[in-house]
Amino acid sequence: MTCHYCRTTCKRFGKHRNGLQRYRCNQCRKTFTEDHQRPLDEMRLPIDRAVAILQLLLEGMSVRSVERVTGVHRDTVLRLLVLAGERCDTLMVDKVRSLPVHDVEVDEIWGYVFKKEGHKWEHEKDISEIGDAYCFVGMERTSKLVLAYHLGKRDTVSTDTFIGKLRYATSEGRVVSQFEIHSHCAKVTLAG
Repeated sequence: MTCHYCRTTCKRFGKHRNGLQRYRCNQCRKTFTEDHQRPLDEMRLPIDRAVAILQLLLEGMSVRSVERVTGVHRDTVLRLLVLAGERCDTLMVDKVRSLPVHDVEVDEIWGYVFKKEGHKWEHEKDISEIGDAYCFVGMERTSKLVLAYHLGKRDTVSTDTFIGKLRYATSEGRVVSQFEIHSHCAKVTLAG
């Protein structure tokens, strides 16, 4: 670590009460603590406990069951889940791009938010956040790597957005040469 005032190299000087390394400048005698790493932003949940919670959720355990097993409040569990999802989305955009793939399987998963589309009241018809929700997923056929996904309505805008994400994830200049429907799953063969 370098002193903020003298710009000289500091030596180790014990530990802080929270366990972080302390440093002291030999020239001006000021002390510094190493930067605090906050992988969970403002959450004060220990990392090992956060990993255990995410593993339980990945195994299919419900939020309330995770609350009972771990003793962590359900609001904290949900905040952790949202944070992990945002970090995964950022990682996916950064790492999954321009990949050379040959076969891509595309599928859609239907679900609904609050109520099904057919059960909406007249005053809810124009609210897009309520009703049917489709998760479009594109994955490489042999490795099962998820290349792109998009959550939205089953319309042209959502489909075009998903295809744009899929183009970003796969090698540039590829066009769809073959499109086969297998039950509810589409197999897309890309030609270079």
